[in-house]
Amino acid sequence: MVSPFALLSSVAGVAYAQYTSNYLPSNAPATSAEGQAGTNQCGTRNDQKSNCQNAYINGIQDFCLWGPPDLGPNSTVGETERFEVSWCLQQGYGTRTIPDGTITGAHFVKTPDFVQVTGVGLLTKINIPGGDLGAELDPHGTDGNGNPVGGLVFSSAFGALQQIHDWTSFIGSDQFCFRACNPERPNGAVWCQHIYDVMGCAWNMPANYDPGLFESCQGESGEPMGVYDGLTWLQGQAWTPAAHPMPPSSLCTTVTSPGGTPTTSTTPPSTIISPPSSIPAVPTSRSSRVQVTAFLTATTSPPSSVRKSGSSRGQATDFSEEFSGALSNRSVHGWRRYVFSAGLALITSYVGAVLL
Repeated sequence: MVSPFALLSSVAGVAYAQYTSNYLPSNAPATSAEGQAGTNQCGTRNDQKSNCQNAYINGIQDFCLWGPPDLGPNSTVGETERFEVSWCLQQGYGTRTIPDGTITGAHFVKTPDFVQVTGVGLLTKINIPGGDLGAELDPHGTDGNGNPVGGLVFSSAFGALQQIHDWTSFIGSDQFCFRACNPERPNGAVWCQHIYDVMGCAWNMPANYDPGLFESCQGESGEPMGVYDGLTWLQGQAWTPAAHPMPPSSLCTTVTSPGGTPTTSTTPPSTIISPPSSIPAVPTSRSSRVQVTAFLTATTSPPSSVRKSGSSRGQATDFSEEFSGALSNRSVHGWRRYVFSAGLALITSYVGAVLL
């Protein structure tokens, strides 16, 4: 019988293939993934009926958001995440143009590990139904082809324009967040984690979401989402940790609105404010989510005090109990560190395939 880990490794090899290509808008194929509804050959003429699936995140005056191609009763983000299209502030990308008045507050920050834009707006103007709490977009999806399928992200924030392979975004009818990780830095997949798809913007990307302000800042990276004292929390556990505090930022410039003229801000570095300690999960229509437990792959057995839960596929711990205890005493033993090694992202991404 093929072991779960061998199966996961095999599946990962297939999924990883999509990341070996480095496209630019000028040489991207018509479609970059099987089952893609839109296109990556977008030209330079913006059109409100465009099906372009290239997004850009360059700065406070130059970023894009994913949105449904059409407005209707079944156009929530959760229902359209597989075929959403790109809506951009700037002309010249061959995408749809974000209408004036859509973005009512935006905050761009560049850190050593990623660039990020967060904000609020009347996102019904880009076909998101009113009251939609939204869902996550990322380059992985349930089949490795991404949500949206074939969606590509580009950025010149780290130098020359390049494709960004690690990114994550959430969007609903009145709030958005979009992070693109620096290709030149290690651990991009950790800083742009995609396994917390029901936790929303405030938990995944604690930042400024204030309306009426458009700013661009330098910032610190803070802590990766879901990582606490070296332990990685898994979505679906009974106990949910609070979001990390918002990292500090400085050297901010402001504009009157996206596309306005930059001015040097006279405000001091951002005050660090922790998001609420209890952040509700964001319901979406995605049916593929599963609750998982951490598979122990270490050869060293965990302490006997750790309660085991029955599993025909491998040894698993009651992670919520162990995780909350670890945070209380801030003690992280070697065997725990091993469990949450680089292979964890691989296992959690494809454990659904093993459990079927």
